[in-house]
Amino acid sequence: MRSRSFVFNATRSVPLLTLALLTWALPASAQAQSHAQSTEVSPPGDRQRVQVVVHFDAPPTPIARFERQNNRLIIDVPNADLNGAFPPLTPSVGVVAGVLTQSFASGDKRTVRVLVTLHEAARYGVAPRGNDLVISLQPGGTGVIDEPLRPVETKSAKQTEATRVDDIRFEHKGADDRVIVRAFPPPSHVTSSVTSSGTRIVLDGTSLPPQLARIMDVGAFAGRVGKIATYPEASNPERVIIEVEHPPGTQHRLVREAGALVFEFYATNDQPTSLTGIARDGGIARKVRTVSTVEMPLHLPRIEDGNALEASNGVETATVPEQVQGVTPALFGQARDRYSGRRIDLDLKDADIHNVLRLLADVGHVNIITADNVTGTVTIRMRNVPWDQALDVILQAKNLGVVRQANLLRVAPLSELEKEREMAIARLKQETQLAPVETRLIPVSYANAGEISHRAKELLSERGSISVDERTNVMIVRDVAGNLNQVEELTRALDTQTPQVLVEARIVEATSRYLRDVGIQWGGDASFSPVTANPTGLAFPNSIGVVGGASDTNTPTAGLSPTQNRVDSPNFAVNLPAAVGTGQGGAIGLTFGSIDNTINLALRLSAAEANGMVRILSSPRVLTLDNRDARIAQGTLIPFSQVSAMGVQTTFQEAKLQLLVRPHVTADGSVSMHVKINRDEPDFTQTSARGDPMILKREAETDLLVMDGHTAVIGGIYTRNTGRNLDQVPFFGDIPILGLLFQRRRASDQRGELVIFLTPRIVNRAEALGR
Repeated sequence: MRSRSFVFNATRSVPLLTLALLTWALPASAQAQSHAQSTEVSPPGDRQRVQVVVHFDAPPTPIARFERQNNRLIIDVPNADLNGAFPPLTPSVGVVAGVLTQSFASGDKRTVRVLVTLHEAARYGVAPRGNDLVISLQPGGTGVIDEPLRPVETKSAKQTEATRVDDIRFEHKGADDRVIVRAFPPPSHVTSSVTSSGTRIVLDGTSLPPQLARIMDVGAFAGRVGKIATYPEASNPERVIIEVEHPPGTQHRLVREAGALVFEFYATNDQPTSLTGIARDGGIARKVRTVSTVEMPLHLPRIEDGNALEASNGVETATVPEQVQGVTPALFGQARDRYSGRRIDLDLKDADIHNVLRLLADVGHVNIITADNVTGTVTIRMRNVPWDQALDVILQAKNLGVVRQANLLRVAPLSELEKEREMAIARLKQETQLAPVETRLIPVSYANAGEISHRAKELLSERGSISVDERTNVMIVRDVAGNLNQVEELTRALDTQTPQVLVEARIVEATSRYLRDVGIQWGGDASFSPVTANPTGLAFPNSIGVVGGASDTNTPTAGLSPTQNRVDSPNFAVNLPAAVGTGQGGAIGLTFGSIDNTINLALRLSAAEANGMVRILSSPRVLTLDNRDARIAQGTLIPFSQVSAMGVQTTFQEAKLQLLVRPHVTADGSVSMHVKINRDEPDFTQTSARGDPMILKREAETDLLVMDGHTAVIGGIYTRNTGRNLDQVPFFGDIPILGLLFQRRRASDQRGELVIFLTPRIVNRAEALGR
């Protein structure tokens, strides 16, 4: 079939039927394998539901979107074409005002579009059924029908395999929020509806792992989506519900990227608009379609919306179009981070630049004034791009610039705008040279006027001067009025109260001690001799004497005699006493003896146990200015004697509690500090040979960042000393049970803990930080 080309005039309106016939007459080489055969519209049935059935010769894969403003439902079937005898229009039936079926080229393939016009807002459901495309419409309300049509089950291996969701995640990309659902195989039926709090998405025939049933709070990304709730339906576990919370006025669309379903949420002013046409000799034929969409692919292995999909041997790959991130020449170096205009499609060939700018002005609702020396034609093809981005790209391609004033845009060659800018700069310089010089007194309250004057000199012109009156802390500035205003504004910004920080430290020391000591002393004497009248009666040995020999003059013997506190010769054989005395432990003594004192036995038991806790709290605090060192200390000076060739000299050693801090207040109201804390004290229980006490040192030095009024633990030391001692007589102390008579047992447990707390407070927060 020989190819044909058509020329449209921008000043003439073309009926929809003519457009349909013209698109049907495109080359046969672009026709697809699937063909639409006929369209049937059934009369209203149960619940006033109307069904539109489009018959194809192969299973269709529809893409549906709903235009709520115009009450129109648009269904695109890619890789399809119309039969030669296909009637493009159907009469009005029930809520359906008419059905227009047409085809158009999409790249090297063709797409069939079914446009259903409604008398009123209606709910709808779209699903393929074999080779038929079934569209159900029910008056009353908007959104998806509660009972959507199901696709006919097939025996293919791919459909018999259950769909399982592998991952659901959120992504904030540019101005859009994206909910990405990865499931294999792809869900056969996806519907979405708008609720009072957001959007409800339903995946039929899909299972959800328990770990993915959750609520994700993504409000911290500062996008439009607040929360995403994912859960299986209670009555049907094979149906997955995804509820996306977003503010009213948010639209969404569904695309496929690398085998994943991507739900994109964007503002209403980002809704797609399509501008299509072919132009020659300066004329443009255009068709504008404003779409506020909820796009839903139903039973869809391929989705085309915003992405270009390519198929190779049944494997789908997605190619995302690149976003133009260039700099508009007329912005003079100011890069645009994002585009917020209405999204459009452009397909223009040899279009006059003036008509293209008029077209974009109409879409963007702005006023565009074009200079007379702006000439040339534009050939461009864009899809789903903001109109302001399209304008920037066209201006860059034609080396043009734009001057923006509210909604008024003036387009001119870039070289001309640069000349205007240079002339404006020269005019400003000339006005500065001719402007009268004024003198202004600027008082400085909190800062040093001399320091601010050095920074203010950079704002003065060549004719300006600045001096400082140190007595009144006033700057005397002489320059043109504009520069004086800048100097005064700089002074007001820098002349603020310096933050004052009160730093409070708490040093908490806790010590616990436990000591137990159990000892035994026993012994005596026995004598068998003629002196005591009890000899053995043998020639040898005739006399025998046994005396305990473990005692000495320092052996404690209290308790062995009722008449005296000390016994000179206790004759202890086992001398293992506990350390007892006044205020510590206790002891008891027992004595046994014969009438003639030939046999004596003395026993003394002693035991001591101590348990105590000590807590010391030190709380130094100091007030200082921002970035200034502060120190507070309290303690004693301990004298030490040093002997040298010059004689005895006395030196003093400090034992004190000290807090040294340098705070800095950050812009967000936190306090950054360098802190050094010392707590030294003398220990008179441990002394040198001359009796000088030891110095116990506790020190912490660190840098930290603490919020205003919060308390931080900057350090801590925990120590524990435990000990168990056993003193015994060899061999006898190892005898079970009886060995206790030959042992002394001691146990000790000493614990100590040191914790340092730090709390900064900004005293004049409101005046210094402005909040």
